[in-house]
Order: sequence, then structure tokens, then C-alpha cells
Amino acid sequence: ERGVENETLSCGTGATAAALICYHNENGFNDVHVKTKGGILQIEYDRVGDQQFQNIWLCGPAKKVFEAKLDLEILSK
Repeated sequence: ERGVENETLSCGTGATAAALICYHNENGFNDVHVKTKGGILQIEYDRVGDQQFQNIWLCGPAKKVFEAKLDLEILSK
């Protein structure tokens, strides 16, 4: 995760990459569930040719962890 200095609970990019690698190594399914500390992530995709994928979808739980109000005048200085 860009700009993150600590472990994140769910890395969607990493989970998706792992699912696609598993497909190549195991001739797996196109619907994969990955267990992360933040919950179960579901990755779906279509295989196109030998080494290409399209229609990649990532679904999983989301919750608000931070809320703020910004003063746009201060930001524009």
C-alpha cells in the first residue's frame, strides 16, 4: 500500500495477485476466496489466453476507520 508504514488488514492488490498465481500454478478456479486479517476477500476473473486475465473483481467487507473535516481555504495556501 503506497504511503502506509504499517501492516494493513486487507491488501486487495496482494490478494488478487496471489489468486491469479494460484490459478497458474494449480489450474484453479476463477472464483477465489482469500482469508486476510480484515476478513474474507472474494476475487473473480476471466482468463484470456495463456497469461492474461480480464474482468477482475475484488469484493470484501469495508468499514470506516477515519473521518475528518478539511478547511479548503487552508489547503489552498
